Amino acid sequence: MTTTTTLAEVAALSLTAVRTLERHGLDYCCGGKQPFDEACLAKGLKPEAVLQEIEQAPGTGAPERNWQTAPLGELTKYIVATHHEYLKLELPVLGKRLEKVHAVHGARDPEALSRMVEVFGALRDEMDLHMHKEEAILFPFIERYGLAEAQGRPIPPVPFGSIAHPIAMMEREHVSAGDALSQLRVLTHDYQLPPYACDTVRALYKGLEALEADLHVHIHLENNILFPRAIALETR
Repeated sequence: MTTTTTLAEVAALSLTAVRTLERHGLDYCCGGKQPFDEACLAKGLKPEAVLQEIEQAPGTGAPERNWQTAPLGELTKYIVATHHEYLKLELPVLGKRLEKVHAVHGARDPEALSRMVEVFGALRDEMDLHMHKEEAILFPFIERYGLAEAQGRPIPPVPFGSIAHPIAMMEREHVSAGDALSQLRVLTHDYQLPPYACDTVRALYKGLEALEADLHVHIHLENNILFPRAIALETR
Protein backbone atom coordinates (compact mmCIF):
# COMPACT_ATOMS: atom_id res chain seq x y z
CA MET A 1 0.00 0.00 0.00
CA THR A 2 1.22 3.47 -0.92
CA THR A 3 -0.38 6.90 -0.83
CA THR A 4 -1.36 6.42 -4.49
CA THR A 5 -3.14 3.09 -3.95
CA THR A 6 -6.70 3.53 -5.20
CA LEU A 7 -10.03 2.45 -3.74
CA ALA A 8 -10.41 0.10 -6.72
CA GLU A 9 -7.12 -1.63 -5.89
CA VAL A 10 -8.17 -2.13 -2.28
CA ALA A 11 -11.58 -3.42 -3.35
CA ALA A 12 -9.92 -5.91 -5.70
CA LEU A 13 -8.23 -7.60 -2.72
CA SER A 14 -11.33 -9.56 -1.71
CA LEU A 15 -15.08 -9.50 -1.21
CA THR A 16 -14.33 -8.74 2.44
CA ALA A 17 -12.58 -5.56 1.30
CA VAL A 18 -15.58 -4.65 -0.85
CA ARG A 19 -18.02 -5.10 2.03
CA THR A 20 -15.80 -3.07 4.39
CA LEU A 21 -15.52 -0.16 1.94
CA GLU A 22 -19.28 -0.33 1.37
CA ARG A 23 -19.97 -0.19 5.10
CA HIS A 24 -17.88 2.97 5.41
CA GLY A 25 -19.51 4.64 2.40
CA LEU A 26 -16.33 4.59 0.31
CA ASP A 27 -17.18 4.62 -3.41
CA TYR A 28 -14.94 1.87 -4.79
CA CYS A 29 -16.90 1.27 -8.02
CA CYS A 30 -17.62 4.45 -10.00
CA GLY A 31 -15.22 6.39 -7.75
CA GLY A 32 -12.61 3.65 -7.68
CA LYS A 33 -9.81 5.82 -9.08
CA GLN A 34 -9.69 7.95 -5.91
CA PRO A 35 -6.55 7.48 -3.78
CA PHE A 36 -7.51 5.26 -0.85
CA ASP A 37 -5.87 7.48 1.79
CA GLU A 38 -7.57 10.64 0.53
CA ALA A 39 -10.99 8.97 0.31
CA CYS A 40 -10.72 7.71 3.88
CA LEU A 41 -9.58 11.05 5.26
CA ALA A 42 -12.42 12.83 3.44
CA LYS A 43 -14.84 10.59 5.35
CA GLY A 44 -13.08 11.19 8.66
CA LEU A 45 -11.62 7.67 8.66
CA LYS A 46 -8.09 6.50 9.39
CA PRO A 47 -6.78 4.56 6.36
CA GLU A 48 -4.73 2.25 8.59
CA ALA A 49 -7.81 1.37 10.67
CA VAL A 50 -9.87 0.51 7.58
CA LEU A 51 -7.10 -1.72 6.23
CA GLN A 52 -6.76 -3.42 9.60
CA GLU A 53 -10.51 -4.04 9.61
CA ILE A 54 -10.23 -5.73 6.20
CA GLU A 55 -7.27 -7.87 7.27
CA GLN A 56 -8.85 -8.99 10.54
CA ALA A 57 -12.31 -9.82 9.14
CA PRO A 58 -13.20 -13.48 9.75
CA GLY A 59 -13.16 -15.86 6.79
CA THR A 60 -16.40 -16.89 5.14
CA GLY A 61 -15.64 -20.51 4.26
CA ALA A 62 -14.34 -21.38 0.81
CA PRO A 63 -11.52 -19.21 -0.58
CA GLU A 64 -12.64 -16.41 -2.87
CA ARG A 65 -11.90 -16.60 -6.60
CA ASN A 66 -9.05 -14.33 -7.58
CA TRP A 67 -10.61 -12.40 -10.47
CA GLN A 68 -7.33 -10.62 -11.17
CA THR A 69 -5.85 -13.86 -12.49
CA ALA A 70 -8.88 -15.97 -13.48
CA PRO A 71 -9.49 -16.45 -17.23
CA LEU A 72 -11.36 -13.48 -18.67
CA GLY A 73 -14.06 -15.74 -20.08
CA GLU A 74 -14.69 -17.15 -16.62
CA LEU A 75 -15.11 -13.65 -15.22
CA THR A 76 -17.55 -12.54 -17.94
CA LYS A 77 -19.63 -15.68 -17.42
CA TYR A 78 -19.63 -15.10 -13.66
CA ILE A 79 -20.83 -11.51 -14.10
CA VAL A 80 -23.65 -12.61 -16.41
CA ALA A 81 -24.73 -15.60 -14.30
CA THR A 82 -24.51 -13.75 -10.97
CA HIS A 83 -25.12 -10.05 -11.50
CA HIS A 84 -26.95 -9.82 -14.81
CA GLU A 85 -29.34 -12.59 -13.81
CA TYR A 86 -29.93 -10.87 -10.47
CA LEU A 87 -30.94 -7.67 -12.27
CA LYS A 88 -33.15 -9.52 -14.76
CA LEU A 89 -35.04 -11.09 -11.88
CA GLU A 90 -35.12 -8.20 -9.42
CA LEU A 91 -35.71 -5.13 -11.60
CA PRO A 92 -39.21 -6.22 -12.74
CA VAL A 93 -40.17 -7.25 -9.18
CA LEU A 94 -38.97 -3.97 -7.70
CA GLY A 95 -40.68 -2.02 -10.48
CA LYS A 96 -44.06 -3.58 -9.69
CA ARG A 97 -43.51 -3.08 -5.97
CA LEU A 98 -42.68 0.59 -6.49
CA GLU A 99 -45.75 1.08 -8.69
CA LYS A 100 -47.93 -0.41 -5.95
CA VAL A 101 -46.40 1.81 -3.26
CA HIS A 102 -46.86 4.86 -5.48
CA ALA A 103 -50.50 3.96 -6.18
CA VAL A 104 -51.35 3.36 -2.50
CA HIS A 105 -49.21 5.99 -0.76
CA GLY A 106 -48.58 8.56 -3.51
CA ALA A 107 -50.75 11.20 -1.86
CA ARG A 108 -48.73 10.99 1.37
CA ASP A 109 -45.41 11.83 -0.28
CA PRO A 110 -46.18 12.80 -3.88
CA GLU A 111 -42.90 14.52 -4.74
CA ALA A 112 -40.51 11.82 -3.45
CA LEU A 113 -42.51 8.81 -4.66
CA SER A 114 -43.10 10.28 -8.12
CA ARG A 115 -39.40 11.03 -8.43
CA MET A 116 -38.52 7.49 -7.27
CA VAL A 117 -40.72 6.03 -10.01
CA GLU A 118 -39.00 8.25 -12.57
CA VAL A 119 -35.43 7.50 -11.40
CA PHE A 120 -35.99 3.77 -11.03
CA GLY A 121 -37.69 3.53 -14.42
CA ALA A 122 -34.76 5.23 -16.14
CA LEU A 123 -32.29 3.00 -14.28
CA ARG A 124 -34.18 -0.13 -15.25
CA ASP A 125 -34.39 0.84 -18.93
CA GLU A 126 -30.71 1.75 -19.04
CA MET A 127 -29.56 -1.45 -17.32
CA ASP A 128 -31.69 -3.65 -19.61
CA LEU A 129 -30.02 -2.15 -22.69
CA HIS A 130 -26.62 -2.05 -20.99
CA MET A 131 -26.67 -5.77 -20.21
CA HIS A 132 -27.79 -6.59 -23.74
CA LYS A 133 -24.85 -4.65 -25.23
CA GLU A 134 -22.40 -6.38 -22.91
CA GLU A 135 -23.74 -9.87 -23.53
CA ALA A 136 -24.19 -9.50 -27.30
CA ILE A 137 -21.14 -7.39 -28.21
CA LEU A 138 -18.52 -6.53 -25.61
CA PHE A 139 -18.21 -9.69 -23.52
CA PRO A 140 -17.81 -12.07 -26.50
CA PHE A 141 -14.87 -9.98 -27.74
CA ILE A 142 -13.30 -9.89 -24.27
CA GLU A 143 -13.67 -13.67 -24.10
CA ARG A 144 -11.86 -13.95 -27.44
CA TYR A 145 -9.07 -11.77 -26.09
CA GLY A 146 -8.67 -14.06 -23.09
CA LEU A 147 -8.70 -17.19 -25.24
CA ALA A 148 -6.10 -15.74 -27.62
CA GLU A 149 -3.83 -14.93 -24.68
CA ALA A 150 -4.21 -18.43 -23.22
CA GLN A 151 -3.37 -20.01 -26.60
CA GLY A 152 -0.48 -17.66 -27.32
CA ARG A 153 -2.17 -16.18 -30.40
CA PRO A 154 -2.38 -12.49 -31.45
CA ILE A 155 -5.31 -10.53 -30.05
CA PRO A 156 -8.11 -10.59 -32.66
CA PRO A 157 -9.12 -7.29 -34.29
CA VAL A 158 -12.41 -5.68 -33.26
CA PRO A 159 -14.84 -3.80 -35.54
CA PHE A 160 -14.89 -0.76 -33.27
CA GLY A 161 -11.17 0.05 -33.58
CA SER A 162 -10.26 -0.65 -29.98
CA ILE A 163 -11.85 -2.53 -27.10
CA ALA A 164 -11.43 0.72 -25.14
CA HIS A 165 -14.23 2.40 -27.13
CA PRO A 166 -17.18 0.23 -26.03
CA ILE A 167 -15.63 -0.03 -22.57
CA ALA A 168 -15.68 3.77 -22.26
CA MET A 169 -19.39 3.72 -23.15
CA MET A 170 -20.10 1.04 -20.54
CA GLU A 171 -18.23 3.05 -17.91
CA ARG A 172 -20.28 6.16 -18.69
CA GLU A 173 -23.43 4.11 -18.24
CA HIS A 174 -22.05 2.82 -14.94
CA VAL A 175 -21.67 6.41 -13.77
CA SER A 176 -25.28 7.07 -14.75
CA ALA A 177 -26.42 3.97 -12.81
CA GLY A 178 -24.38 5.08 -9.80
CA ASP A 179 -26.03 8.51 -9.93
CA ALA A 180 -29.47 6.87 -9.98
CA LEU A 181 -28.61 4.74 -6.95
CA SER A 182 -27.43 7.86 -5.11
CA GLN A 183 -30.68 9.66 -5.95
CA LEU A 184 -32.75 6.74 -4.67
CA ARG A 185 -30.79 6.75 -1.42
CA VAL A 186 -31.41 10.49 -0.98
CA LEU A 187 -35.12 10.15 -1.81
CA THR A 188 -35.52 7.38 0.79
CA HIS A 189 -33.40 9.18 3.42
CA ASP A 190 -30.85 6.34 3.44
CA TYR A 191 -33.66 3.78 3.36
CA GLN A 192 -35.19 4.90 6.62
CA LEU A 193 -38.78 3.69 6.65
CA PRO A 194 -41.41 6.46 6.48
CA PRO A 195 -44.23 6.67 9.09
CA TYR A 196 -46.73 5.16 6.64
CA ALA A 197 -44.57 2.10 5.91
CA CYS A 198 -46.53 -1.08 5.28
CA ASP A 199 -45.12 -4.50 4.42
CA THR A 200 -44.84 -3.53 0.74
CA VAL A 201 -42.88 -0.37 1.56
CA ARG A 202 -40.57 -2.38 3.81
CA ALA A 203 -40.00 -4.94 1.06
CA LEU A 204 -39.40 -2.15 -1.47
CA TYR A 205 -36.78 -0.41 0.66
CA LYS A 206 -34.98 -3.66 1.47
CA GLY A 207 -35.05 -4.61 -2.21
CA LEU A 208 -33.67 -1.26 -3.37
CA GLU A 209 -30.90 -1.34 -0.78
CA ALA A 210 -29.96 -4.88 -1.85
CA LEU A 211 -30.01 -3.73 -5.49
CA GLU A 212 -27.58 -0.94 -4.64
CA ALA A 213 -25.18 -3.34 -2.90
CA ASP A 214 -25.25 -5.83 -5.78
CA LEU A 215 -24.79 -3.16 -8.46
CA HIS A 216 -21.81 -1.73 -6.60
CA VAL A 217 -20.04 -5.11 -6.68
CA HIS A 218 -21.17 -5.66 -10.28
CA ILE A 219 -19.74 -2.33 -11.45
CA HIS A 220 -16.56 -2.90 -9.45
CA LEU A 221 -15.88 -6.24 -11.16
CA GLU A 222 -16.23 -4.61 -14.56
CA ASN A 223 -14.66 -1.17 -14.04
CA ASN A 224 -11.80 -2.20 -11.80
CA ILE A 225 -10.94 -5.73 -12.94
CA LEU A 226 -12.49 -6.93 -16.23
CA PHE A 227 -12.13 -3.77 -18.31
CA PRO A 228 -8.55 -2.86 -17.27
CA ARG A 229 -7.42 -6.44 -17.92
CA ALA A 230 -8.97 -6.44 -21.41
CA ILE A 231 -7.39 -3.09 -22.30
CA ALA A 232 -4.02 -4.28 -20.98
CA LEU A 233 -4.16 -7.32 -23.29
CA GLU A 234 -4.87 -5.14 -26.31
CA THR A 235 -2.04 -2.72 -25.54
CA ARG A 236 0.61 -5.19 -24.39
